[in-house]
Amino acid sequence: MTEGTFEAYRRAESLLAANRPLDALRWLEPVLESNPDLPSVHLLAARCYLHSAQFTRAERSFRRVLELDPTDHYARFALGRTLQRQSRLSEAITQLRMAAAMNPKPDYLEAVNEVRARMMLREKDTGT
Repeated sequence: MTEGTFEAYRRAESLLAANRPLDALRWLEPVLESNPDLPSVHLLAARCYLHSAQFTRAERSFRRVLELDPTDHYARFALGRTLQRQSRLSEAITQLRMAAAMNPKPDYLEAVNEVRARMMLREKDTGT
């Protein structure tokens, strides 16, 4: 990453932290173009997409991170949350369980239990 793209990356991080994901994405676009194989760049883009409710793009970016680094437990967790927000619970719980198995953080375990509870309610409501 060149100095200029690193500065753009840091600016995008700051904008996301300030809850300005669309502005962050504008700064991040050239960084993505010049560094297509850096998981950290795709992860930041995925977080921006998620925070701006662009779930399909977020999913695609989180999956790209996992292609580049299958051991990234946070990307698995965030992918699970993204799928959950799309009501794709069976896919979500798979990713969340993997994240929790990789790193049993309380947030990850709580997310698994939350999705499991939603799935049980859905089954109860549909009678299956």
